[in-house]
Amino acid sequence: MKRFGAATFFVLFCIVSLILLSGRCKSYLVSEFSLGPPPIPAENPLTEEKVDFGRTLFFDKRLSRTNEISCASCHVPEYAFTDRKPLSEGVNGRKTTRNAPSLLNAAYLKTMMFDAHLPTLEQQVIVPIQEHQEMDMKMGELIKKLAAIPGYQEKARALFQRDFDAYVLTRSIAAFERTLLSQNSRFDQFVKGNKKALTKSEQLGHKLFTEKLYCATCHPAPHFTTYKAENNGLYFDYGEDKGRFRIFNDSSDIGKFKVPSLRNVELTYPYMHDGSLSTLEDVIKHYEDGGKKSKNQHPAIGSFKLTREEKIALVSFLRSLTDTTYLKNY
Repeated sequence: MKRFGAATFFVLFCIVSLILLSGRCKSYLVSEFSLGPPPIPAENPLTEEKVDFGRTLFFDKRLSRTNEISCASCHVPEYAFTDRKPLSEGVNGRKTTRNAPSLLNAAYLKTMMFDAHLPTLEQQVIVPIQEHQEMDMKMGELIKKLAAIPGYQEKARALFQRDFDAYVLTRSIAAFERTLLSQNSRFDQFVKGNKKALTKSEQLGHKLFTEKLYCATCHPAPHFTTYKAENNGLYFDYGEDKGRFRIFNDSSDIGKFKVPSLRNVELTYPYMHDGSLSTLEDVIKHYEDGGKKSKNQHPAIGSFKLTREEKIALVSFLRSLTDTTYLKNY
């Protein structure tokens, strides 16, 4: 398991300091196309020790009822913190109802979960722990279990001046997740001035993505998401999982799921909220067909036609959004 290097942590510390001191997200090191410094909540500032403790908890399978599932079971670092399964699996092989989203750049998320309804990473941590199909642990039982682990109680008192509890658990894991940054793809290098970073085909794909097609309507750079919940016409009838509708019972939310970032999309297959599309080519075909024309389908989604060369170029561009340098730092 990797740890922060001194240089990496110093950079993160400087970023946080800039935010807290100036209230701005500007730096002469950051281009207009970059993600910019990640927002860090004042009530849960980053420290190396807290992040390290959060990392330990993130990989600890004792967070689950059967001691077989950790956060990392569904968010595997090598897979851009996804699991490459159509539907994630919890304790005793129980199937969840949705595909595991990437945690890379989670610090920038405005809302959590596919339903886009939780406002913080701290709140999100609680959901998989208590979900029957995932870790299946009642929080009260889990706290007693973890507090009895040698070193955990001591860490809680040293870092938070309190006994190990849900506050310690959620703040530590969320702090670790905010350090999972991926911002150095070849596309990033290209927009920062390295014109050799993208091939001619990838540049054509970028032009198609932003000019000919409607991709950037929901996936604009630099985040490649609007962070909003949208209906992308994956189904005409959404059956049991109606998306955001299950939270607010609003019929206009049927079929709406939060738009995922396309950063590292090459690594995060299979695609869609239910993992029903296996390849990027399948995804392009879905949009080329104009979706299934469901009631709440986003108005921008309509059919189009690409040549074989254009399809290759578009996929090539999407692959240029891959950045695995995060593997050196998590």
